[in-house]
Amino acid sequence: MDASRAGARLTVDLGAIRANYRQLANMSRASCAAVMKADAYGLGMEQVAPALALEGCKVFFTAHLQEAIALRQLVPEHCLIYVLHGPPPGTARDFFQYDLTPVLNDPGQLQEWRALALKLGRELPAAIQFDTGMSRMGFAPSDLAALGSRSDWLAGVRPTLVMSHLACADEPDSPMNEAQRRRFNTLRELLPGVPASLANSSGVFLGPEYHYDLLRPGAALYGINPQPGRPNPLRQAVSLHARVVQVRTVRDGDVVGYGAHHVCAGERQIATVAVGYADGWQRSLSGRGQAAIDDVIVPVVGRVSMDSMGIDVTGIPAERVVPGAELELMGATLPVDEVAALAGTIGYEVLTRLGSRFHRRYV
Repeated sequence: MDASRAGARLTVDLGAIRANYRQLANMSRASCAAVMKADAYGLGMEQVAPALALEGCKVFFTAHLQEAIALRQLVPEHCLIYVLHGPPPGTARDFFQYDLTPVLNDPGQLQEWRALALKLGRELPAAIQFDTGMSRMGFAPSDLAALGSRSDWLAGVRPTLVMSHLACADEPDSPMNEAQRRRFNTLRELLPGVPASLANSSGVFLGPEYHYDLLRPGAALYGINPQPGRPNPLRQAVSLHARVVQVRTVRDGDVVGYGAHHVCAGERQIATVAVGYADGWQRSLSGRGQAAIDDVIVPVVGRVSMDSMGIDVTGIPAERVVPGAELELMGATLPVDEVAALAGTIGYEVLTRLGSRFHRRYV
């Protein structure tokens, strides 16, 4: 989109993403993968995936099959692509056609993958996921009890990875982390010698006993703090600057925005900027959000509407807030995790909601 026609500019720092990958990879003897879910967490898989491949990443994860098919065109042939949700019914041949590896999560997916292997007369690779306590994805204890009595339960399948997912890795003192690690160690014995993976972004920071053979960072690659409440050790990878549409002087007692929820106390300067909830800027930031002008923090006033919101710029030099000028909504002064805290959510949601109406710039 032409920068002059857009209401806001979203800048993605590919160098920062590559630096974050290097930092995470250097924290362990394990290999390091990259998670590309949700269009690389909203930042653009088409640009991010090749950058990480250039950095040396050879293993990628997506959530859905369609994401993986798109990713296969973006990275070198030798790269391994895992699909976390496994094969939806009737799609096993798509995995084979596009050289994608499913993460098998239940007996139904296993049966479908084995059926294709039988038709092709060859073993097919797959990751096997165990549910170690999150009750979300992976073979449940009841599944394993039913399958465990059969010596041929993996016939036709060549396990390339055994994995599970941590529920509380961003809470390093949670006893759930150690409980899941112990369960994972027990379940790994069902597949001796198969490489293992447990650590997501926050799991990388729990220590080497959680690293096993493959790290699976996602959010940390994109600058989200993997250690909430502590200084972020990673580089910010995204910034968002909104364009001023108009500035006006409002008087004491005037209201700003829908519902007349904000009433001005005294004369104020209000800038209307061209970002709203249709752009993914959450309505929960109404009266709570912030912007930055030359490192000076200014508040969002009134409700965030579909295409715009009001910013109180009283005291900012008039020449700095004219139509067409830009204010920072997220970036060096307002990191993604700080924006998320103001919105009452997490950085993951802030990034994955970023809309398509921005002018996107990759550096």
